[in-house]
Amino acid sequence: MGKGDKKSKKGKISKGTFGNKRLRKANKPTEQAAKSEASK
Repeated sequence: MGKGDKKSKKGKISKGTFGNKRLRKANKPTEQAAKSEASK
């Protein structure tokens, strides 16, 4: 589990890829909560 491991977060950072361990954007709960309240 290091930089050479494709499935670990460090490996994905070194490769420049994304997946379940390293998502493209961090979820912001404040934005999502505001959108769900506005749609009600």
